Amino acid sequence: MFTANDFIPTPYTQSIESGQFQWSAPSNIALVKYWGKKDNQIPANPSVSFTLNNCKTITKLTFAKKHISTPPIGTENKFSFDLLFEGKPKEDFKPKIQKFFERIESYLPFLKDYHFTIDTQNTFPHSSGIASSASGMAALAMNLMSLEKTLNPAMTDDYFYKKASFLARLGSGSACRSIKGQVVAWGQQANIEGSSDLFGVEFPSAIHENFKNYQDTILLVDKGEKQVSSTVGHDLMHDHPFAERRFAQAHENLDKLIALFENGNLEEFIKIIESEALTLHSMMMTSMPYYILMKPNTLQIINTIWKFRNETQIPVCFTLDAGANVHVLYPENQKEKVLQFIKDELVDYCQNAQYICDEIGNGAMQL
Repeated sequence: MFTANDFIPTPYTQSIESGQFQWSAPSNIALVKYWGKKDNQIPANPSVSFTLNNCKTITKLTFAKKHISTPPIGTENKFSFDLLFEGKPKEDFKPKIQKFFERIESYLPFLKDYHFTIDTQNTFPHSSGIASSASGMAALAMNLMSLEKTLNPAMTDDYFYKKASFLARLGSGSACRSIKGQVVAWGQQANIEGSSDLFGVEFPSAIHENFKNYQDTILLVDKGEKQVSSTVGHDLMHDHPFAERRFAQAHENLDKLIALFENGNLEEFIKIIESEALTLHSMMMTSMPYYILMKPNTLQIINTIWKFRNETQIPVCFTLDAGANVHVLYPENQKEKVLQFIKDELVDYCQNAQYICDEIGNGAMQL
């Protein structure tokens, strides 16, 4: 069983003056939702997600060793980095990176030795309501791990990916599910071998052919600023009257999914996925303070999907993140019919008729 101390490195055997790495990392969509966390980004319940393929962050990390013999007063022993988003300085992102570096310094002791330039961009529209913190923190963690592997070439691949997921989690909880694998579990679950609160793991059981290249079309209902941040939302679970039952439900649903991923029963799969989405939103509606994150068009889309599914028996379903946008999930062999349905009946409910076609992907990739 891994502990956090296992990710504190032994003295490095190599050194490097400067260089750069570039990685892409995707967003992911949770099927069993993580909602509520303990200290140090530890989840209150386990979750499992599909890794996406097209919605991703591409981050280039350039680094150079600091050699100023007498640094300016007040800058000694500080993190040094510039942050560019789509080629332009992005000052309002910097506090999040600063906080991330503070959290991970004991696991990457070289951080204060270098000046970094973090140049990042998303393949999906900015402010489109796709969770970019997961893909962004995952991509940054992969770059930092590439630097550490240069300093410690003996590092195994297994350790490399586990630690990358561990670090990404300290930047954004769900980022740990964007590192490696098509279906990723995060959080201790008795029936998932190797599962951990500290990092995501590739789903160890067989995945039925029905889920191969599973499709996710994201309907952009509302591209505005989140009504409530994820951090605030998670905190509302601390005193929530239904929290303990919800956490137990997540374990139960994850156990059911283990069997469904193996036997490919899409009807039962749909029941759990949609129930999880609505449960997430019901927890927000019954917290104090309370929030309604759906928009009228979110409900219109859900009802239209239900009607279409009942009439056609096509196994299409929805899930939601903590916002108004709708992820439409369906098997690849139904792609033509479902996309036609989306164009005919759902696009009018999207802001500026915008939607994004995605599918299951494999995780982070070095470029």
